[in-house]
Amino acid sequence: MERPFLKIESLGKRYPGPRGQLGEPVFDQVDFGIARGEFVCVIGHSGCGKTTILNILAGIDHPTEGAVIMDGREIAGPSLERGVVFQAHALLPWLTALQNVEFGVRSRWPGHTREQVRAHSVRYLEMVGLGHALHKKPSELSGGMKQRVGIARAFAIQPKMLLLDEPFGALDALTRGTIQDELRRIVQATQQTVFMITHDVDEAILLSDRILLMSTGPCARIAETVRIDLPRERTRASLHHEPRYYEIRNQLVDFLVDRAHRKELLPS
Repeated sequence: MERPFLKIESLGKRYPGPRGQLGEPVFDQVDFGIARGEFVCVIGHSGCGKTTILNILAGIDHPTEGAVIMDGREIAGPSLERGVVFQAHALLPWLTALQNVEFGVRSRWPGHTREQVRAHSVRYLEMVGLGHALHKKPSELSGGMKQRVGIARAFAIQPKMLLLDEPFGALDALTRGTIQDELRRIVQATQQTVFMITHDVDEAILLSDRILLMSTGPCARIAETVRIDLPRERTRASLHHEPRYYEIRNQLVDFLVDRAHRKELLPS
């Protein structure tokens, strides 16, 4: 069997208690793998440790137990091999949209000329529909446009893996849907490997190849895995017409409403 591109092994996270002793695990014995080019979403109730897992994958947090292996090497800190998009856009406010993307591109390829950096950055901003807003600063952009800049910046460094922490959670429904379709189109074109956190069941079904369902914390685990066996070229408009859509959606909702809290159902 082919070794997964990303392998999470017996991952656990505890935080110090009031007397300095480690408290109860937020999550414990988390194991899963992600294949190269696979889009995986994780869903679970607040407090189960989803964002902490993403931060560990990004290298900005460290597990108490276990390890994360990406492309044969253990993750030990931040790296340009992993691009991150958070719910808050995290743009540098004094730079234009183009300059924000160029900042990451120069870090990734310090030997590129100014013209190469600009051309590369413009290409990715155009991919997210912002060719007309290259020279606008974040204060001049809408919330959806800021998130597009963040997505362009993450894709532009051509990371081995893209990490998305509810990147559309603060957007209105129309803008969110438009960027979802754009993200899916770009991921299909680049064959990017993606790990994404979301609370939106429909978003997970639309975007992912596989959904990991986490039980409630403390001691949260990956309780169930759902493979999304729908056509990969699906869109928001076509999703509701897929025969398996409602069956998958009901399975996810049933888990969140009922089974996520039932510790006796978790694998030992």
